[in-house]
Amino acid sequence: MTGPAASTPHVSASNPIRDLPLQHLAGFTHRWVDADGVRLHAVEGGQPSGPAVVLLAGFPQTWWAWRKVMPHLAHRFHVIAIDLPGQGHSERPERGYDTHTVATHVHAAVQALGVSTYSLVAHDIGAWVAFSLALDFESRLRRVALLDAGIPGITLPESIPTDPDQAWKTWHFAFHSVPELPETLLAGREREYVGWFLKVKALSPDTFDDAELDHYAAAIAVDGGLRASLAYYRNAPDSARRNREALKSRHLTVPILGISSSHGSVPDMAAAISPWAENTTGIVVPDAGHFIPDEQPEAVAAALTDFVTDDE
Repeated sequence: MTGPAASTPHVSASNPIRDLPLQHLAGFTHRWVDADGVRLHAVEGGQPSGPAVVLLAGFPQTWWAWRKVMPHLAHRFHVIAIDLPGQGHSERPERGYDTHTVATHVHAAVQALGVSTYSLVAHDIGAWVAFSLALDFESRLRRVALLDAGIPGITLPESIPTDPDQAWKTWHFAFHSVPELPETLLAGREREYVGWFLKVKALSPDTFDDAELDHYAAAIAVDGGLRASLAYYRNAPDSARRNREALKSRHLTVPILGISSSHGSVPDMAAAISPWAENTTGIVVPDAGHFIPDEQPEAVAAALTDFVTDDE
C-alpha cells in the first residue's frame, strides 16, 4: 500500500551531496528522506496507487543503474529507487555500513515516503542490503528479487579464488577490505577504477558511455564516497555474522526471485539462496554480464512485472 508522499513531514528537498550533478529521469521526482538519522536520496514516480517497487543498486553505481528499467515499471507500479547510505546523493555517515544497519535506514526511508508494504528489487551490494532487510522486516515485504550478488554469509564464498579464470570476479573483496591502502591508490584515479568494473564485468565493453562513467566515478570521488563504498566490504564479515545469526531460528518465507545472467558472477542465484528461503524461483537473463539492468533492461522489467503481479 502507498500513501501521499508529498504530505509526509520527513520528506524534504535538502540535498546533502551538492557537488555531484543530479541525473534527471522524465516522470520521476527527486526526494531526500530523513531515514532514521541518515538523509537518503530517493527517486520516485509511476503510479502512486499501484503496488510499490523499491530498487537498490550496488557498487560502483547509484540509483541511475535502474534508469532504463524504471520507465517500463512506471506504467504499472509505484517506483522508488533509493541511493544507499554513502551512494549517489545520499548522506555518507562515518560508520554503520553493515547491511542490517543499512537495511534499517532503507526501510525507514520507504516508510517516510508513505509506503507500508512493498516489493524489493536489488543488485550487487543492494542485494546484500535487501537480504538483510528481508530478515529484519519480512512482514513488510510482498516479494524480493535479487540480481547477481555474492551476499555475505549466503551466496558469497568463504574464500576468494586465485584461479585467474575466476579471480577477476571477486579479487576486489580482499582489496577493499585492506585498511587505508585502497584510498591511497585510488584517490584521483576513480574513473579508471570504476571504468574497469563497468567495462570488464559487462558482457559488452560498450555498455556504458563516457557520461555514465563520469557520473559513477564522480559519485565515488565526492564527499567521502570512496570511503563509504569500501565500508560495505569492510563490514561484510559483520553482515555475514548477523545474517547467519538471524537464520539460526528461521528461514525466509517471502517469495524470492533470483535473477542471474548468462555471463554474470553467480550462475544460479535461486539455487544459492534456496537453502535459506522456502519460496525461491530463478531465471537466467541471456546476453548479459554482471550489470543486468543496464544490459538487458526490457528483460529485467518483464521478469519483475511477472513476479510482482503473480499473486494479483
